[in-house]
Amino acid sequence: MGLAVVSVDALAALPSPQDFCAAHAMQAIFAPSLLDELQVAADFAAPARPHESAPTRDVDPRQLLVDFAMTLRDIRYRRGGRSPHSGFDCSGFVHYVFAQVLGIDLPENSAAQFRDSRMIDRDDLQAGDLVFFRTRGKRVSHVGIYLGEGRFIHSPTTGERVRVDRLSERYWAHRFAGARRPDALI
Repeated sequence: MGLAVVSVDALAALPSPQDFCAAHAMQAIFAPSLLDELQVAADFAAPARPHESAPTRDVDPRQLLVDFAMTLRDIRYRRGGRSPHSGFDCSGFVHYVFAQVLGIDLPENSAAQFRDSRMIDRDDLQAGDLVFFRTRGKRVSHVGIYLGEGRFIHSPTTGERVRVDRLSERYWAHRFAGARRPDALI
């Protein structure tokens, strides 16, 4: 199965994290953390995305995944979290990105995401592929989305936020469990 071609209009139709979170502004204002309140204020202050009037052009779905995932940086980690409003755990972040961009319903935990995707060599990694780690013993327990150039985006752990790290960083290199490609990207 080849890659689907998705138009720029399809990316523009995706809700931005700011739009998603704005609907819940009152709840966020009363959040227990001052950082959460400041994030909501920043979301409201962010300029709206300009509407592209250029002719529709085809865009690689891998690039759409990367671009959308990058808009979710700095959203807080929350165990079991599945949305920008509630926060994300690692697999919830990956699940959300693939669902929003490609309409793909990936499994809801990192071990199942690992099992349900195809193994690829580390040297064959492309943007949008999944990278897995063993952060709790011998089982796969963490996942991120590969961005290219040795970088990946993920929701790391309690007290942290969605961020970009390098596969070559000592912590991640030591715990790397493999690279996989969801069927939608084959």
